[in-house]
Amino acid sequence: MNDSAARPVLICDTQPVAVEGVRGLLDRCADLRYAGAICSLAAAFELVRSSAPAAVVVDKALGVLAIIDWLRRVSASGAKTAPVVWGLGITESEALRLLQAGARGVLRRTSHPELLITCLRSVTSGATWLEDGIFGSTDRRLDPHRTQLTPREREIAELVEQGLRNRDIAQSLGIQTGTVKIHLKHIFEKTGVRGRYGLALNGLREKGTIGLATM
Repeated sequence: MNDSAARPVLICDTQPVAVEGVRGLLDRCADLRYAGAICSLAAAFELVRSSAPAAVVVDKALGVLAIIDWLRRVSASGAKTAPVVWGLGITESEALRLLQAGARGVLRRTSHPELLITCLRSVTSGATWLEDGIFGSTDRRLDPHRTQLTPREREIAELVEQGLRNRDIAQSLGIQTGTVKIHLKHIFEKTGVRGRYGLALNGLREKGTIGLATM
């Protein structure tokens, strides 16, 4: 594959050493190429609109809330660029919010270098990629052959998927917070999913909103 056919990757990162490391990785790939680096989300947004790189790798250190807002702006602009967010200590909550806002890839900065390349190849091919382990075990889906959720349980699962906390769910449904906890316990038992973020992730997968891939 010649250089002109390789998919361009833009880097938005606060650390020059990290940029050079990613650049070195991309220079060894025939199907991906380094397309430049910037250190602000504003500059990244303008380059995404004007140059339309195949992917942009964004440093979580720029701020989760700022990145979520940026992801929504990129999505609303209709850009075809696939955003990838990487950082130290990405929590389940942060990863879920980033995916819901439009991130196409999420991984840790401490990952093996080849995982970043795997991620970039996946997202530039149209897939959504999440590093295995961020949500614990990610290979368990809602099983239609298990005991079906009640209408109330499905309602609560949907609200969890939207990112609502227990007290917000209770207020929305006019029930007690303790009742929400009991419903969640039953939901976890019936679906085999562990944790509210795992439940939200599986809900998004079942709807086809995101897919998961590992190296």
